[in-house]
Amino acid sequence: MALLQLKNIGRRFGHIVALKNIDFALHCGEVLALLGDNGAGKSTLIKVLTGVYPPSEGEMYFEDKLIKLNSPQDARDLGIETVYQDLALVPSMSIARNFYLGRERVAQFGPFSLLNRTAMDAGATAALREIGIHIRNAREPVARLSGGERQSIAIARALHFGSRVLILDEPTSALSVGETRKVLGYIAAAKAKGMGVIFITHNIAHVFEVADRATILSHGEKLGDFPIAHVTQDAIASMVMGKSEMEV
Repeated sequence: MALLQLKNIGRRFGHIVALKNIDFALHCGEVLALLGDNGAGKSTLIKVLTGVYPPSEGEMYFEDKLIKLNSPQDARDLGIETVYQDLALVPSMSIARNFYLGRERVAQFGPFSLLNRTAMDAGATAALREIGIHIRNAREPVARLSGGERQSIAIARALHFGSRVLILDEPTSALSVGETRKVLGYIAAAKAKGMGVIFITHNIAHVFEVADRATILSHGEKLGDFPIAHVTQDAIASMVMGKSEMEV
């Protein structure tokens, strides 16, 4: 049984066809690389998966149940969390505030609800420590962190709150070698927890390190699904670049 499945998904913007007849499946404990050149439809597909865009046609299933995502909150309620390339962090806010952004813990004082900063500081610190991230101070502004540290915070937040599906949009772009190794480790940790991971990247080498399958898009259509064990890096790269033949 697929954890998340799309059948004949299409998405149009007026006369522009962004996605056409997309079949897509993700299983528990699987890392699926979503590949394609710029303009292939990856971003549109992710926005359909996360409730930003409703599909123009087709059906979506979660654990074999037909679903309709009307908003990103509907996706989060199912346990689908996304780490976008821009991270969706607020630099001026603290690590803890960013960690609980949209899920703030509050303390009730009579008729008033106030942010429970102590609980958020402790919760963020503990959750980050669980995946090997040790922070200096939970109230430190995110603006003071390196790019890799910010990526770690965003992924840790998704791992903590997303119990089923983790979507990563170019998580290793612009990171150092050491920071990249940590991010790939987080992907492996999510797989070990039984989560389904969708890994969007332009780095084919990283795909072969952590992914089980590669789904390739081109001009809004799916070119195919390829088990990583059965293909070469050169073959995948050729498909991404639009060459018609696949050598396995």
